[in-house]
Amino acid sequence: MILGIGSDLIDIRRIEQTLERFGERFTNRVYTEIERAKSDRRAERAASYAKRFAAKEACSKALGSGIRMGVAWREMGVVNLPSGKPTMALTGGAAERLTAMTPAGFSARIDLTITDDFPLAQAFVVISAWPADWPEPPQPVSPRKRGV
Repeated sequence: MILGIGSDLIDIRRIEQTLERFGERFTNRVYTEIERAKSDRRAERAASYAKRFAAKEACSKALGSGIRMGVAWREMGVVNLPSGKPTMALTGGAAERLTAMTPAGFSARIDLTITDDFPLAQAFVVISAWPADWPEPPQPVSPRKRGV
């Protein structure tokens, strides 16, 4: 069952200006250490930060809280599964909010898609609940793994 849906669209130039003006003060306040390390390695640094910002906004909307009600920026971080698929790692108040909205006997899953096409970055988050004893739905196999 779907517990929450959120989306966000941001102008990459806005993040670019914020990075120029506030630098580490901004990145340390908003992004996790993993996000900063990944974004700082990218050629399109501002676009990388913008996608992660949009993901945090979309996730907060899917949680139904926004950036308030005990949910803070660094409590939501974009991480990649071993397959490379992005998802959100939640801690603190964000994790508590997710637990509170997940029905008993279910486990939550966060699906995330992020993209950019200058000057815009976009993120879409779906939080769903799966029965705790339900096997994980099969993940698509990449063509390379199928030998194609």
